[in-house]
Amino acid sequence: MIIRPGERIPTDGIVIEGSSSIDESSMTGESIPVDKEKGDEVIGATINKSGLLKVKASKVGQDTVLSQIITLVEEARTRKAQMQRLVDQVAKYFVPAVLAIATGLGLGWYFVGDIGLTFSLLAFVSIVIIACPCALGIATPAALMMGAGRGAENGILFKGGEYLEIAKKVKTIVFDKTGTLTKGKPSVTDILDLSEIGENELLRLAAIAESGSEHPLGQAVVNNAKEKGIPVISNPTSFEAVSGHGLRATYADHIILIGNRKLMDDNNIPITETVDTTLTQLEIQGKTGTLVAIDNKLAGIIALADTIKKNAKDAIDILTNSMGIEVAMLTGDNERTAKAVASKLGISRVIAHVLPQQKQQVISKLRDEEKKVVAMVGDGINDAPALAEADLGIAIGSGTDVVKETGGIILIKDDLMDVPIALDLGKKTVSKIKQNLFWAFVYNAGLIPVAAGALVPLFGLNMFGWLPMLAGLAMAMSSVTVVGNSILLGRYKPKFKVSKGRRMELEKQKIFSNYDLKQTALTSHPQK
Repeated sequence: MIIRPGERIPTDGIVIEGSSSIDESSMTGESIPVDKEKGDEVIGATINKSGLLKVKASKVGQDTVLSQIITLVEEARTRKAQMQRLVDQVAKYFVPAVLAIATGLGLGWYFVGDIGLTFSLLAFVSIVIIACPCALGIATPAALMMGAGRGAENGILFKGGEYLEIAKKVKTIVFDKTGTLTKGKPSVTDILDLSEIGENELLRLAAIAESGSEHPLGQAVVNNAKEKGIPVISNPTSFEAVSGHGLRATYADHIILIGNRKLMDDNNIPITETVDTTLTQLEIQGKTGTLVAIDNKLAGIIALADTIKKNAKDAIDILTNSMGIEVAMLTGDNERTAKAVASKLGISRVIAHVLPQQKQQVISKLRDEEKKVVAMVGDGINDAPALAEADLGIAIGSGTDVVKETGGIILIKDDLMDVPIALDLGKKTVSKIKQNLFWAFVYNAGLIPVAAGALVPLFGLNMFGWLPMLAGLAMAMSSVTVVGNSILLGRYKPKFKVSKGRRMELEKQKIFSNYDLKQTALTSHPQK
């Protein structure tokens, strides 16, 4: 197979010619593209980002990784038992019991009470009418319909009423990292000037050199320069991609090298112990440190990383502190990067370097061994088996189609703040269901003694002439009460918002991200 830049690899195989970087984030969760050369394996459904590859197919059909994931999803969904509603169980015994009671009392009044056939039939009819379980039947669907409708108004789609009920019971929620907690694409986080040419000039030259590259890291550098208002209007005079190491470019009589330690070593550019320590510290923080050399002298370091979504930390804080739900992070990324992201979000439980098949096993272990109701939040193909295995799968709206098909809840707005809102809405809905069932039982079961003739000693046998009409009124009122109580759920408003302090912090980041703030400026103008 010939795989051109930008094309999706159709099946698993081995590279027999060429080199390129492959975006495997949908399968492995690794946000940074992986460099591939002759002899390396490639996975079907991943995307070729830069070079031309000749690939020999090694697995086709049901043997590919993608097909195995689809099989796992199907197995997990068929294993998931359907919920047996409490109302169905109650109605199963309630209706025969009411008919037996009505028949027994009707015969009792006729033979024992000797009140005649007419009053005996009226007693029978009154009991059947007043115990008619119509309110019992609509108690659950009325509340579920209002809950699902209110969720849709807030950008949260529930694919079935059972997911609203499960949402209330969740005790552990597991998040995927790449594309769920993070944006899923690299961006510049740090610029370190080592040659006193200035951070903006360093970034400008690096962006010009990278403008000829299709690599995501290079595009992140170019985008960062544009965001800061630095013009990148020129193209490099010459450009050469060094496979697996970086690039070499010339511009305005400058030779620009951008890449890793190996690229610098091959060009006899020394890396001091201080620079090496800085690179190690950046790697510990989950960042990719890219070295920039100008005219064979080390000029600076540009650090890139997959950045955290703006409301992710607030959502985690609410789930952990306000709702008492255990939060874990499950990712195919390496452990160092995963822990760096988790520490920023306040997540203590991290399970890293996990393949798609293993993600399903982890969720199964949480459900079966720890006896917890588990929710899984994800966006990639690699998350689909885990979403299907979890009691509640929550799919990010910007994710893949297979994930949205597997998840029970879809977050349209791609805002993680909707996760606690969805769980809270489930809690409110279940509360309404219980209230509806209470009122339905009060009308249906509580008034049966009256229909049976408990007040006859006070009002006489003529009361049986009024009981069918009173029973009909009570039956109608029970339905009106249940529906009216469910409609009140339409007034639900999300109570979780970004805290004022956090909102100010985000606003500052937005305002000041394009400037190189110095401590002297802050000291001179504290009011700003």
